[in-house]
Amino acid sequence: MSLPATVPTRLDRRKLGEKVADTLQREIVSGGWQLGTVMGSESDLLSRLKISRAVLREAVRVLEHHGIATMRRGPGGGLVVTAPDSNAAVRASALVLEYTNATPGHVFEARSALELKCVELAAERINEHGIIRLRASLDAEQHRHEGASGTHDFHKTLAELSGNPAYVLFIEILTNLTSGSRRGKRSDKAASDSRLAHDKIAEAVIAGDVALARHRMHAHLAAIGKWMSPAPGSAVH
Repeated sequence: MSLPATVPTRLDRRKLGEKVADTLQREIVSGGWQLGTVMGSESDLLSRLKISRAVLREAVRVLEHHGIATMRRGPGGGLVVTAPDSNAAVRASALVLEYTNATPGHVFEARSALELKCVELAAERINEHGIIRLRASLDAEQHRHEGASGTHDFHKTLAELSGNPAYVLFIEILTNLTSGSRRGKRSDKAASDSRLAHDKIAEAVIAGDVALARHRMHAHLAAIGKWMSPAPGSAVH
């Protein structure tokens, strides 16, 4: 027996919830994405948007899934603006690349092209504040345990110093994807070599020597490439 046309189905609620989530997202963006902003309590939102509680919950589910906002309970609670989770972008990108049969080699090739552009722009645009950030990244890396991974921070810092937020996101996605294509745990020597390469790259960037910075990054990426294990025909994991 079919439901009366006036009774929304679960699919109807889902579609309307997605539309409401899109509306709230546009409000967040137009408001400058102020983290911690309370967009309204549940009752406020129900009244303003003129929707049912079930539709609002569906909209909140969508927003929370994408890390855009979350519903905080209790006094002073409501729909709170949060920071998007880049891990969601990594997972989604990995699925798409796997579906298109992209190999680790394909991903690393794309990463290398972006890394070279980032180091070029960082060397061109470096200032005193950038120098402090770059040196802080190197210092944090130096104090990690020998053989420990986690050297992506240096590459992310260079992306940030490029002044292009898109590069920051893409570098974070690609470095995370390629990190799953290594030949086992990195040796102490490999970790030491990586830190030395980072020191040399940073030295060129701080000096504003674009050609040298690109040359040293290219050599560093070539070394990383040898450490990767792009088995023929293997897909991104």
